[in-house]
Amino acid sequence: MFRKKGLTPLPGDRVRIAVIDENKKTGLIEDILPRESQLLRPAVANVNQLAIVVAAKNPNPDFLFLDKLFVTTLKKNIPPFICINKIDLDAEKDYIRIIEAYNKTGYPVIAMSSKTGEGVETFKGKLYDKITVLAGQSGVGKSTILNKIAGSWVMETGEISEKIKRGKHTTRHIELFELSFGGFVADTPGFSSLELIEIEANELQYFYPEFCKYIGMCKFRNCTHISEPECRIKAEVEAGNIDKGRYIRYVELFAFLKQKNILNEA
Repeated sequence: MFRKKGLTPLPGDRVRIAVIDENKKTGLIEDILPRESQLLRPAVANVNQLAIVVAAKNPNPDFLFLDKLFVTTLKKNIPPFICINKIDLDAEKDYIRIIEAYNKTGYPVIAMSSKTGEGVETFKGKLYDKITVLAGQSGVGKSTILNKIAGSWVMETGEISEKIKRGKHTTRHIELFELSFGGFVADTPGFSSLELIEIEANELQYFYPEFCKYIGMCKFRNCTHISEPECRIKAEVEAGNIDKGRYIRYVELFAFLKQKNILNEA
């Protein structure tokens, strides 16, 4: 039935099956139940939230990549939260500035160390009874986190290459792991080359939650918050109510999307 609808089963799908052999635990998928959400790359269905993992150090955070993930996730109506791993390596506690910047978005930020265990219980509490996708650049410790919260070895992990500061071993497939305390989690390979898709440049502002309460307060109704005078968003950046780094990356992403939109229309 589902093949007639042009559907292919995905990790996270809820399905109706016909049992073939109870002893051998074999069966056939008869139908795929309606999906609440879906990611295309990586292909996962019924995702409740996305945990965006960055490392405090080794490798240093790629904030542009982080913001691309944030925007794309919100576009898919999947709530994100940020996990800052490896805080044990950050003697200067620079990760606090990341917390301050992203707290302004209204979405949770958790600081943790999969090595020392600090913050792990808080992270586990966020996963309870949900389907969560772990996403982040290579080498930030996603598989190590998964092994830690599962209480056993479930994924291959690797060190960071000293030359390129990226993971030597990375996850190569999508798999949902059931958590003993309730919920499922997926470590996914598909976010390493993420591109912003299905987003128009002029709608980018709506996926910056800290912008939203100021939209409509600029002098010009169609303000893009780039070069227009008397822009309320830029004023809030100067006042410190919107993180300056986030704003600078907004300008960069806007230019990227504007160019992409022009090419698509050509």
